[in-house]
Amino acid sequence: MNGTLNKVMLIGHLGDDVKMHYFEGGNCIGRFPLATNEVYINKQTNEKITSTEWHNLVVRNKAAEICEKYLSKGDKIYIEGRIKSRQWQAEDGTTKYTTEIQVTEFTFLTTKKDVEGIKQNHAAEPKSTNFEASSPENDLPF
Repeated sequence: MNGTLNKVMLIGHLGDDVKMHYFEGGNCIGRFPLATNEVYINKQTNEKITSTEWHNLVVRNKAAEICEKYLSKGDKIYIEGRIKSRQWQAEDGTTKYTTEIQVTEFTFLTTKKDVEGIKQNHAAEPKSTNFEASSPENDLPF
């Protein structure tokens, strides 16, 4: 090991749908913003404050196609990746900079399709107030 580490782990919600870019040779990348929130209490005012941080994510090739197919704005995802900074020349000649997260692993946590399906199932299910007693030996402590 060379003594350095560039690893990012995030859980957040998509701020937009995945935008795909295709290249010659069949390669592609998908880009989307991810929002993470920090919630804390202001000690002076006892006000609950939510601070949102936006991250620019980049996924490549097959992973990008999977994300485009299954993810949409608002979906919750866990990602692992690394931080990558890059620069380019804009059309007006100025140098532009950006920092992105190059995604290497991801797990879909909730999608809008899942949430809508759960809401529809709950609406269709009759509401029952009968509870069956469970035996203590079947109750696990975890």
